[in-house]
Amino acid sequence: MTPHTRIHLIRHGQVVGYDQKRYNGQYDVALTDLGIEQYHRLKERLADAPISACYTSDLTRCTTGADIICQQFGIEPVRRRELRELNIGIWEGLTWQEIRTTWPDEWQARLADLVHHRVPQGENILDVNARLMPVIHEIVERHQGQEVLVVGHGGVNRIVLLNTIGAPLAGMFNIEQSYGCYNIIDYYADGRATVKLLNG
Repeated sequence: MTPHTRIHLIRHGQVVGYDQKRYNGQYDVALTDLGIEQYHRLKERLADAPISACYTSDLTRCTTGADIICQQFGIEPVRRRELRELNIGIWEGLTWQEIRTTWPDEWQARLADLVHHRVPQGENILDVNARLMPVIHEIVERHQGQEVLVVGHGGVNRIVLLNTIGAPLAGMFNIEQSYGCYNIIDYYADGRATVKLLNG
């Protein structure tokens, strides 16, 4: 069997304000009770996986879950700022409705060019890709032949998955990443990578 590095990629649990579509971005929003419960379910699901390391976004909604899951493995999650969600600038913490009402032209401009459009004081998708993917490659290189847990965000996970399958970043929202979801990606020594599970 070809040796590979397996990344168990999860999205953080449900967050406060989930019932209204909003851009939390790098705003450090809290988890709901269900969000905490989702992490405990993932802990059970991953109990038999031989996970040797964990990397997590440094935002609370991710670090909380990394701590819950990794306790059983006796490993300390490594916090990486590069794994944070897209910085959505002046829109952080606002609902889609608030943004559409206040910045209708900016809203339409972003929808028209999701990859390149940058909200004032924020990042675009290319910026996130540039800070995120070197860290993913570093993790794979450092943990060859091992299984690693990565705790991320909806947008971040989509970018990792799109890179894996060689799809354009413009297809971000063709991939679903529900709260508390679970993905598996195998990275092979010859450079190939395969998504084994998506949005589980």
